[in-house]
Amino acid sequence: MVIIKELKDFVDVHGVLLAASGVPPVLYQQLFEKLSSETFDGGSFFQIELCENGKQKRLVLSCDTLLKDSQIFLVDHAWSFRLPDARNQLQEIPELVKRMSTLMCVADEFDLEVCENVTGECGQVSINEAKENPQDIVDRELCKAREEDRDVLWLELEDLQIDDEMLCSLDLSSKLPNLVGLNLWGNKLETIESVTKTVGGFNQLRALWLNENPVLKHCGTALRNILLDLLPQLEIYNSQFTHNYSQWGLGFCAGIYGAEKPVAKEQRACPLKDVTELDLSNRSIHNLSNKVFNPLELPLLTSLNLRGNLLDQNSAENLLELLHGFINLQSLEVDIPGPLGSSAVKIAETLPNLSSINGVSVSKILEEEKVIVESNLEPRLPEWSNGEPLIDLILRAMWIYLMTYRLADEEKLDETPVWYMMDELGSALRHSDVPNFKIAPFLFMPDGKITSAISYSVMWPNNDVHKGEECTRDYLPGIGEDKQRSSRLTAWFHTPEYYFIQMHDQYYHKLRSTAFRHPVRRDSQTQSIRPNDGRPLLVYTDNVQVEEFLNRPEFVLTDDAKKADVVWTGMQIDEEFKKIAGLKDHQYVNQFPFEACIVMKHHLAQTIQQAHGDPQWFQITYNLETQLSELIGDYLVRDKEGQNNLWILKPWNMARTIDTTVTGYLPTIIRLMETGPKICQKYIENPALFKGRKFDLRYIVLLRSVQPLEIFLSDIFWVRLANNQYTLKESSLSDYETHFTVMNYRGQLNHINTDEFVFEFEHEHNERWVGIHEKVRAMIRAVFESASALHPEMHCPTARAIYGVDVMIDSEFQPKLLEVTYCPDCTRACKYDVKAVVGSGEIIKGSEFFNDIFGCLFLNESRHVSQL
Repeated sequence: MVIIKELKDFVDVHGVLLAASGVPPVLYQQLFEKLSSETFDGGSFFQIELCENGKQKRLVLSCDTLLKDSQIFLVDHAWSFRLPDARNQLQEIPELVKRMSTLMCVADEFDLEVCENVTGECGQVSINEAKENPQDIVDRELCKAREEDRDVLWLELEDLQIDDEMLCSLDLSSKLPNLVGLNLWGNKLETIESVTKTVGGFNQLRALWLNENPVLKHCGTALRNILLDLLPQLEIYNSQFTHNYSQWGLGFCAGIYGAEKPVAKEQRACPLKDVTELDLSNRSIHNLSNKVFNPLELPLLTSLNLRGNLLDQNSAENLLELLHGFINLQSLEVDIPGPLGSSAVKIAETLPNLSSINGVSVSKILEEEKVIVESNLEPRLPEWSNGEPLIDLILRAMWIYLMTYRLADEEKLDETPVWYMMDELGSALRHSDVPNFKIAPFLFMPDGKITSAISYSVMWPNNDVHKGEECTRDYLPGIGEDKQRSSRLTAWFHTPEYYFIQMHDQYYHKLRSTAFRHPVRRDSQTQSIRPNDGRPLLVYTDNVQVEEFLNRPEFVLTDDAKKADVVWTGMQIDEEFKKIAGLKDHQYVNQFPFEACIVMKHHLAQTIQQAHGDPQWFQITYNLETQLSELIGDYLVRDKEGQNNLWILKPWNMARTIDTTVTGYLPTIIRLMETGPKICQKYIENPALFKGRKFDLRYIVLLRSVQPLEIFLSDIFWVRLANNQYTLKESSLSDYETHFTVMNYRGQLNHINTDEFVFEFEHEHNERWVGIHEKVRAMIRAVFESASALHPEMHCPTARAIYGVDVMIDSEFQPKLLEVTYCPDCTRACKYDVKAVVGSGEIIKGSEFFNDIFGCLFLNESRHVSQL
């Protein structure tokens, strides 16, 4: 044990941590002193302020000046946890909920629910008591219009609890036939009929807001189509432009028209001629090249915001040509990447009159060759749904603030990452691409052992900072565009949706256009490898089941790998391994070269998608290291269409569901990239259930040859059951025993014999298992055909292997491939005698499993296996 008393001891013990954190050596002494004395002195240098309308906090320097690398500060960790434990900890510790909700600025959302009324009694706030009666508003507007000898042209009925019956009773179309604008935002309208009956008579209606009414969730697209047919003059619907937008819609965005001035008092030939600033952001504009948006109508336009519009009916070249005609245009806001392309440099070169793009000077863009420019992204703030539990809101909001690390010692790296919330000081550090502070986790080991480590974060100025300036950090330090920086910022900011949706559409079109040509089946060419003199084959193995159960006379175990005819190991057999073990090319091994194309999850997805595109038996899958943009686009499309958006994240190369997460929240998906390379796969939300519980199936596949493909399926397979009843409730998604089935290593293993499972499954679902089994066989054959066709380099005449293929059955009784596992755990196959559920129906002894496996692979037998 090393008791750290001096700086030298501190540096010797923490050298690796100091180097990894990037702490400047000049600050080592100061850091050592503060850690030893547990000095938290940030309060003397900083103050925390509310921002973003109270939904975020920011850190501001309160002292005069902090010079670069002049001070280092300790930041405490307010909450450290492993992800599967987060919900339980919040449920068990009320004080943790209180602190986290305050730290994340979400407590106020719930403080509004119960408050003190005028009598001093505690009770529920009544919304209706605070709202004016809609009929009174209509009557008042009519009275005011009569007094001024005019028509009522604009009516505001926002957030008044108006339901379908009340809306119809207002009789708006007969009382106010000349309405130009009608705002019904945030009411309780549920049927298309009530809306169309009310607004169908408004022949002059230009703007209609029905946002946040239940009718939009049930039949939003149908209602929109009906209203566009009924209201030929409508230009703005639910804050977005319709295809009819014209001078009035542009004028509304320019502030010419609105509630105070619904129409011009005098008709003018060019009502937009004096407009200098035009904000068209998030108006769902598909076509910008129409008769009103042009330099003749807007000759003085100097500032234009086009963010958040698809503009998918215009090419980038046509849009740039159109904008080139606005000779006075100096400031442009646009999604990059987006409808004008992915290069800010090209935009700047094509529009030479611009002085700034997205708030960044054109001169700086050209000087630094900035391809992507985003200086003004809106932060992704916590959004609360009425009735949502506070814990659920915290579990979403935390992804704005969380940081992570993994513990490691000299022997191994901890498989499960630790996530942590910094204290109020550290959590108030917001993002900047040009930060003035650096911050990193640091484990202080006062006695030199990691078992006694205390976790902190340390922060220090990496630039000079002056009083009143906001203190910032880079949320993605060291991550550039080569590692999808702009896409990853979507975890914290609202980034341009157009680009992601476009990337997804292109990718999905490519998948759908892929067709696989099944190879012509060729006769088996492999033969028994048993020597002609009849001597037994020598087998070297480190597999305990093979050691115990391989006992037929044709095989004899040996401790010397160099003398073995067959090497059966769980170790990776590469050239380095062969050299160390002294293996020769003529020896048979239980691995195929390049088998990573099926046993590593990202390679498996790539193999299947390159061969089959988007087959029914494989869920859409994205490699987050290279396809994050496409995944974000898919998520956004599903979100807009109201589809299920649950996804499962799996590490490339870990088994037993380690670091595997089910989530429907996009920032969670993106942030989980920080704990290692992963795939993101569409979750099977509607699986077939067994007595209400989720299950999957483990099949054993024998690969005897790749070219030609010789593949067999063991008659033995087994079912793996979740322990809890299946549900998609938000609170269940982190419950391992509800959504996962591998209970060999944690949870309680509930084994059921395969024949019993099949009998009960058929009875429960009234579905014959033989039909499901044939689909599974065809699917497995297709997987290995894909590998054989795309990766002929897998072929090796001295390779024989078995693979575990995990399959789930959906509610339509279609098989879904989950993964393919090298050197699968066959404990259950060896432990239980089972009745074959297909074929002969005979009892298959578990003790004979590896005798049958080796007989097929090395002696060309087919006992208890069938060729695919």
